[in-house]
Amino acid sequence: MLEKLLKWDRDIFIYLNGLGVEEYDFFWSAITSISTWIPLFLFFIIFFVLKFPRKEAFFKLITVFALVFFIISVTHFTKTWVARLRPNNVEEINTLIRILKNPTDYSFFSGHAASSFSITVLVFLFLRKKSKWLVLFFIWPLLFSISRIYVGVHFPVDIIVGAFVGVLTAMLFYKLYGRFISPYSESIHPSQEE
Repeated sequence: MLEKLLKWDRDIFIYLNGLGVEEYDFFWSAITSISTWIPLFLFFIIFFVLKFPRKEAFFKLITVFALVFFIISVTHFTKTWVARLRPNNVEEINTLIRILKNPTDYSFFSGHAASSFSITVLVFLFLRKKSKWLVLFFIWPLLFSISRIYVGVHFPVDIIVGAFVGVLTAMLFYKLYGRFISPYSESIHPSQEE
């Protein structure tokens, strides 16, 4: 069963990666770079500061940063433990695919997918009552994750599992925030000030 899944994963990757067109290489190379998304991260921070009282914004942002540290650590540990080669490092297929990036670490699961989905879901959960168009934030993790297939460094299962881990981790941190931090971070309600 596992062998069939891995073969399916490899075949789907080769097919999707093969759809790449040279004219779009610059676009997808930019999309896959974390530095491209720095303005979005700054926007998240500004949005929190504008939409919440200072103390509440601070604790929500600290929760997001803690999530990022956690997801990076879990991703690194999992990649080292599973030790699945990236497509660009698999000799059987690396001559058949388009490779735009050449990382040498392991593939499973995708840190790009895990981190982008975890951040986006947590930010969405925190801000969903503040704006109706927040669903647009999900364009980032979708493009960010897809780019990893385009540039030749992740199999589809790496991305699917990474996204799943990211969503679950965000929900966990949201629950932890509500249980342990929220009661101490939110501003005093008018009825309590009397």
